[in-house]
Amino acid sequence: MPKIEMQNKEVNSYFICKKMQHLRFIQKLTCRKIANILSVWISYKLSNFTKKVVVFGNAFHLSIEPSSFCNLKCVECPTGNETLTRNKSFLKFDLFKKIIDENKKTLSYLMLYFQGEPFMNKDIYEMISYANEQNIFTMTSTNGHFLSKENAQKIVQSKLDKIIISIDGTTQEVYEKYRKGGSLNTVLEGITNLVEAKKNQKTKFPFIELQFLVLKSNEHQIAEIKQLAKDLKVDKLNFKSAQIYDYQNNSELITSIEKYARYRKNSNGILEFKNKIVNKCWRLWSSAVVTSNGDLVACCYDKDANFKFGNLKTEKLSNIWKNFNYTKFRKQILTSKNEIEMCKDCIL
Repeated sequence: MPKIEMQNKEVNSYFICKKMQHLRFIQKLTCRKIANILSVWISYKLSNFTKKVVVFGNAFHLSIEPSSFCNLKCVECPTGNETLTRNKSFLKFDLFKKIIDENKKTLSYLMLYFQGEPFMNKDIYEMISYANEQNIFTMTSTNGHFLSKENAQKIVQSKLDKIIISIDGTTQEVYEKYRKGGSLNTVLEGITNLVEAKKNQKTKFPFIELQFLVLKSNEHQIAEIKQLAKDLKVDKLNFKSAQIYDYQNNSELITSIEKYARYRKNSNGILEFKNKIVNKCWRLWSSAVVTSNGDLVACCYDKDANFKFGNLKTEKLSNIWKNFNYTKFRKQILTSKNEIEMCKDCIL
């Protein structure tokens, strides 16, 4: 009986937290933003039905990269393992402000993250505050090494809506197998600082989500991370499957827990991607990614910015959104998505 009660508490807590996020998002919507979202959705459905590119409205979800630098050397991260081919930089606040000002009437959701560690950019707090002033639901993702007491207070004061903190192990020995150069104690202290800052400022935001990347090296700690999340009093714990670049070579990083693995062995004993590739992609109609130097790219899987449709330093998103190259790329998504290499490992 106690076990059932505990499971019910976890389920109820999850739905309460989810409802909080949805309400926060809805509170920031306007009639103009709702109309834009509906326009995008209709054009996406029409495109899938006719197999012709139809684009109404503008992107309502942007991922903007504050920094393409990182303090860690994570094993499968192109930034950390130095395989990222594009130039690294910090996003300038003036460029960020330009993007927000030009899109604030239709932009509903902002993710301040792509590659790199966002909190290495000294202007990150000002960026969050400015987005909040424009009533844009704003979140970010971090490795948790820059959450000092002072920074935690600034995060809460900036009115960030949600923060994802990566923690891929419950002991330093396991944690650093993937998060090379990282300190688990520093991350745990940072989470505590952020929870305490929320309490002191009497607010429920930012919504704190711990993210646990399930790997062969840490899969035995799933029960421990669940308990740790409770002890830390965060809002949610999320288990994420790992993208492995050399999965066909039976990478030792791949978890043995099928639920959390993106790959499985076929009849020939060769690992392959589990998901079937279908000729559609909601993100190509609803969202876009902006690199730290202003390049507009298709999605978060285009880490090297191989598919650039324009640059927001000199152009407006609304003009790039329907240009020839973007239309051509969407057409390929509708007809031959399996020929696009980065789409072969997409779980979306």
